[in-house]
Amino acid sequence: MLFKRLIASAAALSLSLGGCVAGSRVETPPRGAVPGPALWQVSDKDTTIYLFGTVHALPKDKNWFDSRIQRAFDASTELVTEVDISDVGSSTQALQAQGMLPEGQSLRDMMTPMDREEYEMALVSLGIPVETLDRYEPWLAAMTLSLLPLLRAGYDTQSGVEMALGEKAGADKKRGALETIEQQIELFDGMPVDAQLSFLDQTVEQIPKASNTLDAMVAEWIEGDATELARLMNSELTDPVLRDRLLIQRNANWADWIKRRLDTPGTVFIAVGAGHLAGKGSVQDQLRQRHVKVKRVWQ
Repeated sequence: MLFKRLIASAAALSLSLGGCVAGSRVETPPRGAVPGPALWQVSDKDTTIYLFGTVHALPKDKNWFDSRIQRAFDASTELVTEVDISDVGSSTQALQAQGMLPEGQSLRDMMTPMDREEYEMALVSLGIPVETLDRYEPWLAAMTLSLLPLLRAGYDTQSGVEMALGEKAGADKKRGALETIEQQIELFDGMPVDAQLSFLDQTVEQIPKASNTLDAMVAEWIEGDATELARLMNSELTDPVLRDRLLIQRNANWADWIKRRLDTPGTVFIAVGAGHLAGKGSVQDQLRQRHVKVKRVWQ
């Protein structure tokens, strides 16, 4: 039951807070600005698009829905997230279908002796039998292992921002998604095996400090310090190939989507992982390169 829950959580979590490229522009809050999660706005004469950086899993006691966010959310007739958050069941099935090794193959047999030893020690430290994930492809094992310390520390994907926004939207708002769950799975499943194993090895190394790291990220997110959030995230995803595949290329695609969406009148609230809206190469940077003005909503 535990690993069924983990798979479901991975589906809901999708791509968690990821790393970003260092070098974000420093934004000085104006007089009267109220601390809170960062919110940006893109607009023209008949279209307004809000960009809100989210945390996909949170402790249940975090209060983040302040007056700025509520006004922007209430004014929007459409909620757009990374993927469709309304069908976690289908996402879980897709993960299980794509993330399993062929019969007869074993995850641990794919590892170097040193990486295998570190991996097995990590599982033992988590109270998990070392053979538990043997049928998982490396990328799915990495996603699963990244979740377990957080769930044990009190984080919950059901308390995540997207889930809360989905509940607040109810049936009143149109729903949209920037990607399909199949596209997100392909981001991982389509990586070369060596890259997947590197991703898994990085995840194993981060397990002892995972909850403390996310605690620090959430604290900066709550304060709206996008610069410090970028710095913290940059230490988490150090492989440039993975960073480009999981963040920069996707940010560019989303910037194209936003620029096209400006051609259609209306007000849209886009909620994506905060890692995509912090640091050089962020969605905002990509929009500026396309001559689309982005401004921070401070109050």
